[in-house]
Amino acid sequence: MKKKNQTSATNKYWLLLLSILCVLLMVLSVFAEEIRGPLKGIASVTVIPMQKGINQIGIWIGDFSENFETLDQLKSENEKLQEQVEQLVVENSNLQEEKYELERLQALYKLDQNYADYPKVGARVIGKDSGNWFSTFTIDKGTNDGVKEGQNVLAGSGLVGIVTQAGPTWATVRSIIDDASNISGMALSTSDKCIVSGDLSLMSEGKLRFEQMENNDSEVEVGEQIVTSYISDKYLQGLLIGYISEVNIDANNLTRSGYITPVVDFKNLQEVLVITTTKGEITGTDKTE
Repeated sequence: MKKKNQTSATNKYWLLLLSILCVLLMVLSVFAEEIRGPLKGIASVTVIPMQKGINQIGIWIGDFSENFETLDQLKSENEKLQEQVEQLVVENSNLQEEKYELERLQALYKLDQNYADYPKVGARVIGKDSGNWFSTFTIDKGTNDGVKEGQNVLAGSGLVGIVTQAGPTWATVRSIIDDASNISGMALSTSDKCIVSGDLSLMSEGKLRFEQMENNDSEVEVGEQIVTSYISDKYLQGLLIGYISEVNIDANNLTRSGYITPVVDFKNLQEVLVITTTKGEITGTDKTE
């Protein structure tokens, strides 16, 4: 009898619990709309910003990937452009070199026309002595090309020097600025003769010295052309040496001396013209230096 009463009490508890649960569910269903609002607010503060942050991270990662690909493309294009720039620099350098060479050859052609009465052969400078100046140098033409000792050499607008030695395919030239050089020159307008002496110590000032010009009634002024004299036994007549830059009367009052600005750039010689005849061959004396 006691056991039956215990079972009945347990059933009552379960019935009460289920009743309370039903009431709670009914209450929740009634206030569902009211509860949804606060939950929504909590979600807007927590879940939604988090979701936006995740979306932004996704967008940033996508952009980063695209930017990385773009960076690779830009790097590749930059390398190609750099190669093109280097190629253009080389081409421009070659064009400049060709331009300067053309200008030099045009100057040689003009020089050739100025001395059209003399046979000539063109040559390139292939070597020189130490120092800044082309006092003695080697050219790439020799006896096989008709070049031999005693022949006069031209460049720029006038006289460079004279051939002192020649082999089959080369020749050595001593220029008029060399310390061992002495030339019989004259003033073009008056024919007053002088001696033009080489002096490397003067070349830093861009000049040559002349002396032993007679002090007479002839007016020889700055700017006067000095050319090779007709009495020279080594140099053909009338080859332009340079222009007088200074003239003075010597202490003896009998002679004049001064300085000449040469018409050849003796610091930059690349091509020359060799007159393939000598003064001796023309005069019949066959004298060489």
